[in-house]
Amino acid sequence: MKTFSQKPAEVEKKWILIDAEGVVPGRLASFVANRLRGKHKPTFTPHVDDGDNVVIVNADKVAFTGKKFTDKKYYWHTGYPGGIKERTAKALLEGRFPERVMQKAVERMMPGGPLSRQQMRNLYVYAGPDHKHEAQKPESVDMAALNSKNKRSA
Repeated sequence: MKTFSQKPAEVEKKWILIDAEGVVPGRLASFVANRLRGKHKPTFTPHVDDGDNVVIVNADKVAFTGKKFTDKKYYWHTGYPGGIKERTAKALLEGRFPERVMQKAVERMMPGGPLSRQQMRNLYVYAGPDHKHEAQKPESVDMAALNSKNKRSA
């Protein structure tokens, strides 16, 4: 028996649409990272981009659990001495680019390296309900229905 190794020309990519309204960001990011890498497919090959294209809408309406909405901090460094900066999740979601919360969550669940950066180009995150990928006919996935813990209950 030989080990199957998929070639880039044989890759079949699907389009997936996920509504992030009320969904816990970490659980959504974990699901999306697996889809982007292609680990849900039986033809998964670690060195080939055989993941799906994922469109996330309503990224500004994700729901953090506990006190993470006010207490969770996102850090980055400017490159200058003493240049560490921080913002809370609340400040990011109410700011100019609320979709960055989901982008960073997915990016930080990917392994890192050139292949992961290529796979991240297959992720499209939109703050509102509108997106420009209707022509690709994305298949809708209901994250809240997959597990009761995926949706934040008030």
